[in-house]
Amino acid sequence: MRLSGSTAPSGALHHNGLLVAPARPLPDLVRHSADPLRVRGVLDRLDEAQPAWRTRLDGNPDLAAAVVAVAAGSAWLGRLMVTDPLALDVLADLDGRPDLTVEDESSLARWRHLEHLRIAARDLTARDPLETTTAQVTAMAATVLQSALDLAGAEGLAVIGMGKAGGNELNYASDVDVILVGTAADLDHQQAARRFLDVARAAVRVDVDLRPEGRDGALVRTLDGYRSHWDRWAEPWERQALLKARPLAGDPVLGRAFEAGVATELWDRGFGADAIHQVRAMKERTERQAAGQPSASREIKRTPGGIRDIEFSAQLLQLVHGGLDEALRVPGTLPALAALADGGYVDRDDAFRLAASYQLLRRIEHAVQLDEDRQTHALPRSGRERTRLARVLGLVDQPRSTALDQLDDELVECRATVRRIHERVYFRPLLDAFAGVDAPLGAEAAATRLAAFGFADAERTRQAVIELTRGLTRTSRLMAQTLPLLLDWLSIGPDPDRGLLALRTLVAADARAVAAACRDSPETARRLCLVAATSPSLTRDLGRAPEVLRSLRGPATPDEDEVRARLVRSATSRADAATGRDALLHVVRQEQARVGAADVLGDADPQAVGSALAAVAHGAVEAAVALADPQVPFAVLALGRLAGGRLGYASDLDLLLAHGAEDEAGRQEAGRAGEAVRRVLLGTGPADRIFEVDLDLRPGGRSAPLVQGRTGIADHIERWAEPWKRLALSRLEPLVGDLELARTVVGSVAPTVWRPVSDGDLRAIRQIKARAETERVPAGEDPTFHLKLGPGALSDIELTVALLLLEHGIREPRTGAGIAALREQGHLDAPEAIALAEAHAFCERARNRWTLVAGRPRQALPTGEELGTLARSLDTTGPELRDHYLRLTRRARRVVTHRFYGQTP
Repeated sequence: MRLSGSTAPSGALHHNGLLVAPARPLPDLVRHSADPLRVRGVLDRLDEAQPAWRTRLDGNPDLAAAVVAVAAGSAWLGRLMVTDPLALDVLADLDGRPDLTVEDESSLARWRHLEHLRIAARDLTARDPLETTTAQVTAMAATVLQSALDLAGAEGLAVIGMGKAGGNELNYASDVDVILVGTAADLDHQQAARRFLDVARAAVRVDVDLRPEGRDGALVRTLDGYRSHWDRWAEPWERQALLKARPLAGDPVLGRAFEAGVATELWDRGFGADAIHQVRAMKERTERQAAGQPSASREIKRTPGGIRDIEFSAQLLQLVHGGLDEALRVPGTLPALAALADGGYVDRDDAFRLAASYQLLRRIEHAVQLDEDRQTHALPRSGRERTRLARVLGLVDQPRSTALDQLDDELVECRATVRRIHERVYFRPLLDAFAGVDAPLGAEAAATRLAAFGFADAERTRQAVIELTRGLTRTSRLMAQTLPLLLDWLSIGPDPDRGLLALRTLVAADARAVAAACRDSPETARRLCLVAATSPSLTRDLGRAPEVLRSLRGPATPDEDEVRARLVRSATSRADAATGRDALLHVVRQEQARVGAADVLGDADPQAVGSALAAVAHGAVEAAVALADPQVPFAVLALGRLAGGRLGYASDLDLLLAHGAEDEAGRQEAGRAGEAVRRVLLGTGPADRIFEVDLDLRPGGRSAPLVQGRTGIADHIERWAEPWKRLALSRLEPLVGDLELARTVVGSVAPTVWRPVSDGDLRAIRQIKARAETERVPAGEDPTFHLKLGPGALSDIELTVALLLLEHGIREPRTGAGIAALREQGHLDAPEAIALAEAHAFCERARNRWTLVAGRPRQALPTGEELGTLARSLDTTGPELRDHYLRLTRRARRVVTHRFYGQTP
């Protein structure tokens, strides 16, 4: 097989827009090169390896320029010039591909190295623009792939380029991402594919992990096999990757058929809001991961303002509008930006700046990779290497700035420009469309884009935008300037429509506070939009608490003791109990809003959220006792989740009230104080309720006095407490008031609560729970997906852990810590403990988030669109959320069945 004769396109001689300097003598070329010391080293080694090389250069100034440019720009190509006798022949004829017979893997690899040398020399001597360079690198890879198929005897295969290979924009050191299509997918085709890969990988980096099921999937599928996968299993990112799918080698008929199938998959099915949300969430995760790397400050691809921002902006708009406009169905980034600008989908100036920035960043990436043929997207660490890089890119020292200074300045400006445009590119053209002035984006395209980004009601969105920007006030002008960003940030949230309405309501209530937050801190505005698109009720609470709105600027974890003290001060510093209670209600909601915002924004993990909510409840009860001002020894004890110091948004407060009065007058005073505490917390109705309170676990239940004496509590429990009440009282903890009295109560009931659990006790507890499982799930709620009462859900786990702790005499009111203690002491094995802990954490987080999203306590996973909204807020999809619930709770239920009911698995 002979590879020769193809003539490369001859690009204009330019570099950053400058004409190439006239030919110079060799010493001048070396002295003015990007790295004279490195070049001299290469030339010295050439003297030893090929003594006649100088004679060739003396009569060929173009060859001299190519040798010096390559030696300065690439250490590995410098070594190639010294070791391969054909290298100088290639550099002497940069318009023709290397003429070489390919007989095996080693000769194919040699051809690829020589062709790489030719392309790089054209690039480094400024013969070709970026687009020509990447097209030639891609063509080189395609030739290698076709040659590998021929050498391997792999027939009946089509090699489909993905990523940059499919987009005709390969880097020098890119993986060549491909998937393989076969006329069949039998063993012969799988073996042929392996032979092909073995040969191809001797010359280029071939990656086949983008195939369905990744590394676990078959190497070869038929076209019908791919269609079946797309119909049933394809993730949004897989469909996004198909944008660049293009045949590179192999059976041309099969390749064209695959291309037609891809077109049907992409453009006939559409790309909806859920898909957009998923791929944007995936990009955000990748960005966060890149930001956490040591090289983040030098990274030019995945960090904000990098290459991925530009590619992503273009690809999402192609996916949104490509179904309506065939002109957008192009694989490359630069052609896509041009088509988007021509169609009015992106502001023309924005498209121009993105294209220019893309070319700059890719040229920098090329220069970095070219040095040692390494897959890297980060600038070098050392100042010397970065200076060499700047000079390879054509920058030279100036009187007031070095080449490196210029590169650094240009990169800073480029990244800022890219990020700014990336953050507004989806929504800025919509504002012109709404205004109706010079709006190339038509009504249908505007509605399509809004729907794709989660704004289902285009007319309502238009009206909201008009209301937010109406008028000539400073606030309305600021909102008009920031609205593209606000819409972008809202669209990342679970429910952009409701988020926009919540934001509009918030602006109507306090436009100045919102405008000030957006003006002073874009990060505050971004975080506010995410909260608004997740929980409109939480957004309303933020509107009542401007100080919390201002605190959205960044993560903040208030000290829990200070939170409790603040709640008590808010109540007790007022003139009377009524105004004190109103102040307490305001501060409780303020603190709950603070916790909710931290939860939504990811500033607090589920454990911290539960602890913070418990601290708010603790402070509220303490304030209620202070307002009641009991004149006798008085204590409040906690049970249930409050005793464990970890509440949810939908949690009741399980309390026990005790007094230390010695006479009837004292008992009446204690009763008055108890009623006052209950009224403070419960209010007169849902509108002014601070907390739901459950006092039914007191001795005697609902018919017994609200507040009882310490001896009466102990006596009653000793005589009458049923086994299930002992189980509940095993989590009894002092909370507020007279803590010495509270500790006395806990100690007095302990002998009864913690006496050995008999077989009769176990039977009674199991019977109560079994009956509750069939009776307690409210009508209309699916017990299978009930986060609290469902099989293997919160109540199942908490009761099982509480029973095991009681049986083994382990005093630990916290469920998570209880699971750990039971595992440590051998009462749960590791898989059982993991199953309980994971299901408990999942159900707790899902219940908390569903309560925030719905704006009221919710206990069961929803269905339909509500499920989608909840799932998006948890960074997943509806089916995945339900599947995850079932998988975790079924594992936990098996533990419950074994450990609570005593049934052998």
